[in-house]
Amino acid sequence: MGETPYGTGNEDDDRARDSRRNAQGTRLRLLDAASELFAERGYERATVRDIAARADANQALLFRYFGSKKALFGEVMARGGQEQLRTTPPDRLFEVALRGMLDGDGGDGTAKDRSLEVCLRSIGGSDEIAEALRGLGEEYAEVLATLSDAENGDLRADLALSWLLGIGLMRVVVGKEPLASADPDTICELAGSALGTLLKGLPEERGRRPGG
Repeated sequence: MGETPYGTGNEDDDRARDSRRNAQGTRLRLLDAASELFAERGYERATVRDIAARADANQALLFRYFGSKKALFGEVMARGGQEQLRTTPPDRLFEVALRGMLDGDGGDGTAKDRSLEVCLRSIGGSDEIAEALRGLGEEYAEVLATLSDAENGDLRADLALSWLLGIGLMRVVVGKEPLASADPDTICELAGSALGTLLKGLPEERGRRPGG
């Protein structure tokens, strides 16, 4: 039997489909809420209670879908950082990641990835959290290293990553002026131009938004 305009025609099938849809929606809300709170407070200070409240969900559902707060943290990092690594060309990775911390998008209308903010605010957590953060940093550095053909390309990539995180730390966490209120375009232009001395594979028009 085919689907009617109101469902499949089978009440049990319709209920099961609605249940799956509701579960998926709740899971995504929990991921979004966790991403926001981990970025705002860091891993240790973002409580399960607050994550569930922001997602308008029950705490029990958080544990049902993710198993633990640590597992939820790992999925937040994977969804954000690894998706950015997968979809961003290497020569744009530094700028896209930087803009994500500065003004909420990657310069091309993409949604904000807050995984690096999460990283900055969660440094100093448990050994398991530190390992997850270190793993993400290594993946970013591996991509950046492809932009240099120098013998010490790995070191150059680590320096570029350190600069990226340092800018985020001083602007997002410390709030150091004038960096904290500086125009994102200006920061990206200056940082991108200077970065060219480390990574030669960057595009000539560094720090500019597409079409800008």
